Amino acid sequence: MAQATSQFELSSPPEDAISALTFSPTSPTRLLASSWDKYVHLYDTNAGLNGSKLTALSHAAPVLDCCFGENDGVLFSGGLDWLVKQWDPETGAETTLGSHEDGVKSVCYNQEIKSLISGSWDHTIRLFDPRASTETSKHHQPHKIFSTSTINHTLVVAMASRSVYLYDVRNMSEPWQRRESSLKFQTRTVRCMPNGQGYASSSIEGRIAVEFFDASEESQKRKYAFKCHRAVEGGVDVVYPVNALAFHPNYGTFASGGGDGIVSLWDGMAKRRLRQYQKYPASIAGLSFSPNGKYLAIGSSSGFEDGNDGGEFPPESVKIFIRELAEGEGKGKGQ
Repeated sequence: MAQATSQFELSSPPEDAISALTFSPTSPTRLLASSWDKYVHLYDTNAGLNGSKLTALSHAAPVLDCCFGENDGVLFSGGLDWLVKQWDPETGAETTLGSHEDGVKSVCYNQEIKSLISGSWDHTIRLFDPRASTETSKHHQPHKIFSTSTINHTLVVAMASRSVYLYDVRNMSEPWQRRESSLKFQTRTVRCMPNGQGYASSSIEGRIAVEFFDASEESQKRKYAFKCHRAVEGGVDVVYPVNALAFHPNYGTFASGGGDGIVSLWDGMAKRRLRQYQKYPASIAGLSFSPNGKYLAIGSSSGFEDGNDGGEFPPESVKIFIRELAEGEGKGKGQ
């Protein structure tokens, strides 16, 4: 008999659209959410029935991304105030690590070089040493940066004009590969595989690409893209943006979330969908697996695809769900 899946909604969600969700790399119950409400929200997902909000840290403008540092005690965020900030959640103490010249779209922490990496619409990638609270280098890119992801010594930078650069974080002077996205339309998000072999990216036009770092012809033959998050509504094919991707830390399978409010689980190696979860009340804005792979955080909020870009935003559409995975849920084929 199938085990009943347990899922609950976190209490006190953000008050405006969610921009990013990320679990701590070390604790399966610490979850960070950034929002257009100008706050970074830190939750304990294990406190009581519906979790609890531990703290909320403020920016002067909407926050577009957030991440943890080495552990639960260091948080980073960036947003439309152009600032890159470091926080101590215990004391609320904040440090401005640096400033871009336009919105900060992406922040990610690299464990190998103990550096925070930020990407901005100002066409630059910047590296910071959080221990010294200083910017250590700045790297000009050809286009606006939409998403970054890092694993081991590799940094993936997804930009406008379908441009993707791969860097070795130990030598940022030049990208070691310049690629054109396999997706025909604007990249929404990029995420590295936990095994360090490649990445998945998604577009505004209902597609996901699975790519590999190894530039050899043999390895490049393995890359592929597929359609998803589409529906026939009233006899018309409707295509939704794929807003969020998250890899399972143990199985290497991945979840995708779309503007259709649906979360699907994929086995990228076997090229198949493992499952599709129930429809959530609004567009999926963020996804994250806990470091032990037991929980999937799902953030939903009405977005531009609902035509609400005129400032009409239904705050009741903002919800964060914590789904407890059943035994073996998320396992790929033959695992």
